[in-house]
This record gives sequence, C-alpha cells and structure tokens, in this order.
Amino acid sequence: MPIHRLAISGYRSLRDSVLGLDRLTVVTGANGSGKSSLYRALRLLAEVAQGRAIPSLAREGGFASALWAGPEAFGRQVEGTVRRNPVELKLGFSDDDYGYAVALGLPAPTYAGTFFSQDPEIKAESVWTGPIVGRANVFAERRGPLVRLRDGSGTWTEAFRELAAFDSLMTHGADPRDALDVLVLRERMRAWRFYDHFRTDRDAPARRPQIGTRTPVLAGDGADVAAAIQTIIEIGDRDALDATIAEAFPGAELSVAASEGHFSLELGQHGLLRRLRGPELSDGTLRYILLAAALLSPRPPELMVLNEPETSLHADLLAPLAALIARAAESTQVLVVSHAAALVAALEREGAARITLDKRLGETLAPDHDPPSWTWPKR
Repeated sequence: MPIHRLAISGYRSLRDSVLGLDRLTVVTGANGSGKSSLYRALRLLAEVAQGRAIPSLAREGGFASALWAGPEAFGRQVEGTVRRNPVELKLGFSDDDYGYAVALGLPAPTYAGTFFSQDPEIKAESVWTGPIVGRANVFAERRGPLVRLRDGSGTWTEAFRELAAFDSLMTHGADPRDALDVLVLRERMRAWRFYDHFRTDRDAPARRPQIGTRTPVLAGDGADVAAAIQTIIEIGDRDALDATIAEAFPGAELSVAASEGHFSLELGQHGLLRRLRGPELSDGTLRYILLAAALLSPRPPELMVLNEPETSLHADLLAPLAALIARAAESTQVLVVSHAAALVAALEREGAARITLDKRLGETLAPDHDPPSWTWPKR
C-alpha cells in the first residue's frame, strides 16, 4: 500500500512539512534546500521500527543538532521567544489503511552520573486506521512509559506501564495475538529500502569477488551486487535486466563469473576480446549496474528511496535510469531525491509527481506543492 502522506516537524530545516507522495515521486531543489533532510527524516522514521532511531540521531551529531533551530513560529521579526509547546521532533506517515506518528523530545531530569543524559526520549506514539488520526480510530498509543492497545470491541488495555524511554511501541508493543496490526505495520516499515551513495571507488566491495548466495535484496552498500545480479538472472526479470543494460550501454552484455563460491561482475562490450571485470569498470558503469540490481529486485519492497542516484552517471544514462525507475514503480512505490534537472525531467516524462523544495528564512518549504490534510496526535 503506497504512502500518501509524509509529515515531519522540528527536524533540521523541516519546521512543519506535510507532503503528498505518489506511486513515483521525485523531490528536487537547489543545494541546501532541504532534500537531504527529507531523506534523513524518512530514513529515521523507518529506523524507529528497527529500534535504531536514537543511535541514528547520535550519529548525526546528537538530538540538539537534529532539531529545528529557528523560532517556534514566525512573526514580523525573527527572534527568540518563550516557547509555548515542548521541544520535540515529530515524524509520521499514513496510507489508506494505517497511520503512524512518533514524537521524540528532550530527556527528563535523571539520576546523577549517567552518561546518557543527551539521549532523546520517545515521548508519544500513535497507530491508527485510515489516513487521518482521530479519537475513534487509534488502536495503539504510547504516552510516556504507558502503552495501551484497543481490542476489537473498542476496549483499551494496558500493555506496558514502564516502557523504557529509548524503546518504541513498534518494537515492544507488536505481537501476533494482542497487536497484530501493529506487527504488520512494523514489518512493512522494516522492509522499506534506502539507497544512498553506493561505493564505486577503487576499493569498493562491489568491485571485488564476494561470497555468492541467493540475494533477492541488494545490500545498502552494494557489496553483494554480483550475487544480486545472478539472482535476477535466475529467478527475476532477466529480460528487463538485459534491456536496461543494452539501453544504457549499447552492445554490452552483463554476466556473473563464479569461482570457488565467490561471484564477480563481468561486462562484455562490442569490439573487446575479453570481458571487463569489476576493478576495470568506470564509476558510472558500476553505479548504473548497482541501481539496476536494486530496482529489479525479485522481492520488491513497498517503498524504495533513492538519494541522488545520478551521482557519477554520464548525462546519457539519465534517460535509461528514469525508464528503469518507472518500471520499478509498477511494483513498488519509489521516492527519488535528486538535483539533476535532466533526471527530474526524464522522470516527469515517465509520469512522476514532482515536489520542488525551497528554503526561506532557514525553513524548507514546498511552495508549489498542495499538501494533503494531516493532524498530529494530541500529547
């Protein structure tokens, strides 16, 4: 089920943003407009379901670095004022079936001597049916350490009274007996895939032979690309793979070599007497193969997010890439973050919805975007 609404509040330059997503959406804008913040926010939302949100924020420089740094609200003069609402970072999404929102905030005063006083706390979470949250359609909620679940008769029961501030309802409140819908939504979120800056340098793992096993899902760093390509050849859409390689590199043929259980890429080209191996491939050629392995996965996710896939690609490869992305969008929702005008235009020709970001007074806005309705759950 495609995500139709994505809401972000208080994260970096995204003071209060609500975006409507299509089956294929491309987000673009000038450097510094907030594209990377949008990508990171969506990835952070997925990491809540993995139990990794707080460590992820720490790797970004800490909770304070991730918070919106501007005023709570804009007036005639941009200046600091006394806050009316708590400092918090809120993330949420919904589709036609379910919605989820989480609020992270500053830690409460704790005992002396702890080394973890800078860790944020999960203050509130809500899971509901339908696209918009309301009092009647919430079936799981967390307020501080208290977690409540609503059964089929509408009766609330307490699942936890002392859930740790660093644990999530999605990781600890999902079980097949009492919270099946929470479990289903959590597994959907865990299956989202993010691909950001594949390594294509001289020492990239994708250039070297790797142990080969069936690989229906390409790893985030692309290290297992040879096994992923061979999996597509054997159980996936080999015709689509051959077609996209032929369109991108006329006369070329991609194959996989196996030796003592290790797989490696080989690319045959018209006029050459031997196939090129991984270390010989250009950065752009290797990146395109990595993108093909991700987009032609025999096990497509519900959502795939590509961050600046055009990096190191020649301009001639952007149209084939757009066609490849559009083909993938037939079986999975795809969100592309890009600043390459040629790729954005090619994706629009393939039917992608476009969201252009701009920054004003430090805040990321989408001035030409008509946002869908959204309501944050009440604390």
